[in-house]
Amino acid sequence: MIEADITIKGSVCLTMDRDLTVIEDPFIAIQGERIVYVGQYSNTIEQKYLSKKEISIPNSIILPGLINTHTHVPMVFFRGIADDLPLMEWLNHHIFPLEMKFVNKEMVYWGALLACAEMICSGTTTFCDGYFYPGRIARAAMETGLRVFLGLGFFDREEDVEASARANAETAKYFIEKWQHISPLVTPALFPHAPYTCRPETMKAIKEVAEDYRTLFITHLAETKEEVEIIRERYGLTPVRLLSSCGILNERTLLVHCNWLDQEEIEILAQSGTRVSHNAESGMKLASGLSPIPELIKKGICVGLGTDGCASNNDHDLIREMGSVAYAHKLVNRDPTIIDARQVLLLATREGARALGKEEEIGSIEVNKKADIIIIDTCHPRLQPLYNPYSQIVYAANGDNVCTTICNGRILLENRRLTTLDLQNILKEVERIACSIRKEKL
Repeated sequence: MIEADITIKGSVCLTMDRDLTVIEDPFIAIQGERIVYVGQYSNTIEQKYLSKKEISIPNSIILPGLINTHTHVPMVFFRGIADDLPLMEWLNHHIFPLEMKFVNKEMVYWGALLACAEMICSGTTTFCDGYFYPGRIARAAMETGLRVFLGLGFFDREEDVEASARANAETAKYFIEKWQHISPLVTPALFPHAPYTCRPETMKAIKEVAEDYRTLFITHLAETKEEVEIIRERYGLTPVRLLSSCGILNERTLLVHCNWLDQEEIEILAQSGTRVSHNAESGMKLASGLSPIPELIKKGICVGLGTDGCASNNDHDLIREMGSVAYAHKLVNRDPTIIDARQVLLLATREGARALGKEEEIGSIEVNKKADIIIIDTCHPRLQPLYNPYSQIVYAANGDNVCTTICNGRILLENRRLTTLDLQNILKEVERIACSIRKEKL
């Protein structure tokens, strides 16, 4: 017999592999952090494996762990605190002042823990983050068992252009060298905030470091019309053309939002291999715009999905995000066929992995890939009857229907119960910190 740490049985498995294989009555075996068998269940196959832990959920959909390509997880502390505002007013008059006053290591750590709990409960196993005190975010991710792309944020603060660029480049090198071998769950990334907060010299200096270490470079781009006009007035170029002129666009660059693009800019992104993180709910809530994702996909541009921070979403539920993506693009294009449920799920799994440069490791359920797997319990009024599992996930399910979450071969959620976190203690600490924000803000 072959020893396995975990075996899984269910109703149907959406592998999200290159052939989009769907397996009825699936059987999956996990050894350590890797998947060692994926196929249809039979007594013969099951008897080959001596399993330490058996998971059998008769009415269920098994799929890869979801990949959230853009978050600011500590911003759970600003959930609902400044809603229904235009983006620049929201940022400049509410979020930035709140961050200046309240963000510290303790707030970041407890906020990250709360966000990790929320993501685990709703099926996310990998998230790509950028915020202050990234070490505290890494600590929270490692404690909870989630996979994190840990972005170090940059803003230009010094007047001296060259000094600021040099200082940021040195900080970037130190950060990568510190975190690149800490844990298999942590991948460092560099995250200059945006072209309107970081000068081209800083952007280029940080990108050079990212290329030296073959590290992901992330930035917000073309989120609002106002931002596009700011960049045009400042540099005589649109945001995409500016980054292209700086030599920043390639397959290790992830652009967040990209709501306002012209046809030539789309071609520039396609030719350069640049990746895009689409954050539909955040863009809709702030009325900042909606990226032309169907057109980007047609041009071969890799697109992943993100929720953005909870101050602008207001949750980390990537299943709910998938439904919003489908509905939004059908509506604005007046075409119900413009994007289908299977395509949207692909963006939240395999394409999300490709956007982060990890498609060989995560994003699908295949032998030798990392065991990042979630299970949706379909024994629920909103999920029956079941005809099309893709449709059921995108148009009917939400994060509350996830019953099991496994990341890197470790069970993080079992029967809807968190296994690596003391949720009550987290909620107590979050409320303690929120009380001080509430007194000052409200």
